Formats: sequence, structure tokens, C-alpha cells
Amino acid sequence: MMGITHATSGAAAWFAVTSAMPVVAVGAYPLDPVGVLAGAAVCAGAALLPDADHHSATIAQSVPVLGKLATGAIGELSGGHRHGAHSPVAVAIVAAAAWGLTFIRMPVEGLDTIAIGAGVGTAALTAFGVKARDFVRTWPMAWLVGALLGAFIVLAAPEQIAWFPLAVTVGFLAHLAGDFLTTGGLPGLLWPWVPRPPDLVDELPVLRHLWMRNGYVALPLVGDTGSYRETMLGTMLALYTFVGFGYEGLLLVGIDPFALW
Repeated sequence: MMGITHATSGAAAWFAVTSAMPVVAVGAYPLDPVGVLAGAAVCAGAALLPDADHHSATIAQSVPVLGKLATGAIGELSGGHRHGAHSPVAVAIVAAAAWGLTFIRMPVEGLDTIAIGAGVGTAALTAFGVKARDFVRTWPMAWLVGALLGAFIVLAAPEQIAWFPLAVTVGFLAHLAGDFLTTGGLPGLLWPWVPRPPDLVDELPVLRHLWMRNGYVALPLVGDTGSYRETMLGTMLALYTFVGFGYEGLLLVGIDPFALW
């Protein structure tokens, strides 16, 4: 999938998991509007993380020189694009790293401590998300938006830090789910072992697209990356996130749209 679709899917997944919207949200981890809105920005950025194994990914452009070096190193360590960084191993590593960031704290005069680790993580992921969605034109502006949200979370609403690891994990999983729906597929649950199908599978019209000759698995409902079907899916997800932002924004200022009916 394209970066813009991944970022949108991350935000949409967060609304589905945390929002109080009736019918269209699961609400499995209900949060107040601040957590839902801020977490959507973080989750959108986290949905770009698996593609840090690719030299032309959004993250590669985030910081001059260092962005390319980081994505190049990740690509080498993970075996290339859509290999280790798109596996359950990567999910576990990223989830643990996000959880670990919440323990990086800094003492501040007049306060106990501030969760500087989660704040920096929030800033970076928000910057990735808003740039991928083209909400800002330049990376300096993206980093400014990210820094403002990160500072707000750690200084004005430190109780919100609890959801940070979940937002990162949900965003990462949303990316993998999106790639699973394309013809490229994923290396499967057993990476680094990627078993190839027997010859019989390659002769079956449907199954050969689900378990490909290179061992990858897919449910290619949206076709190739950048396809018309992906664009339509991205549009629907964008509409869903727009409704989510509107609903939670109204709740934030004390208005419950459904209570008015």
C-alpha cells in the first residue's frame, strides 16, 4: 500500500478501537476525546513504521541524511523490503520498544518527572503521519506539529501516556493488514522461515494467489499497490476518520451529537 493509505488506516483503526462512536466503533479500549484524537495522530505515524525498511519510504525523507541511513540499516538488518520488518517478530520488537519509551523520564523543577521518551515518540510519529497525509507541506512544519503534540501530552496531559504503546502497536498491525490485502502479501507468521507452497498449490487458480510461489501469503482484495481499489479503500477510510475527528472534537467541547437527537 501507499504511505498515505497506511497512515489513514492507522488513524481509522485507532478510532475503531478507542472511540465512543455508536455502531461504527468497537470501543475495545475506550478513551476520552483527548486520547482518541492524539492517539489517532500517533497511530497514523506508527502505521508507516514497517516501511522503514525501504529507502524511499516517508520516514526516509524525515531527516536529511539520517533518514536514509536509518531506513537503509533497517532494510539490511530485516532482509529487505517486506521481510523481517513486516513480520510478527517486528510487531513484538516495536511493541516492546514503545512500552520501554514510557519509562524514559526526566526530572523537571516544579513537576515530578515528565515522560520524555513517549513525548519524543509522539512527536516523531505525529510528524510522519501528518506529512504522509500531506496535511503540511514541509518536514520542518511536520516536526513542529509533532513537537507541539508531544509537548502537550507530556506536560499538559501526562495521564494520556498510558495508551502510547497500544497506539504504536495498533498502527503497526494496521500496516501489515493493509499489505496483506495487496498482491505483494506478507512473509507470514513464521518469519524468518517462509515456507514455499507445494507445486500443486501453484496449479490451483485461487489458492496460488493466497499462498504465492515465494512463500508469501496474501488476500489480495485491493490488488496492486496504488491500484484503483486501494484508492477507493483509502477514500472510505479517510471519510471514516473525518467523521471520527468530528465526533470526538464535539465531545471535547462538551457536545454529544447523539444526545441532541
